[in-house]
Amino acid sequence: MNPRVKSVSAIDDYKLKIQFNNDEEGIYDCSHLLHFGVFKELNDTVYFKQAKAWDGTVVWPHNQDICPDTLYLDSVKNV
Repeated sequence: MNPRVKSVSAIDDYKLKIQFNNDEEGIYDCSHLLHFGVFKELNDTVYFKQAKAWDGTVVWPHNQDICPDTLYLDSVKNV
């Protein structure tokens, strides 16, 4: 099992700065999701910045979430 999300901050350009429970940090770019189904709502930057860590992943108020394995494997580490 890959590490899980410990904390998250939404930063500019629809990116998430994530700290994982193994103390690695990474940047995950959400821009490729913005035109896909339930993620279209993330286009609203005020809403996007409401991202929070919950149960090992990243969630938003209207139940959007991203697989924690995807967040770990696809994030740029050592930032």
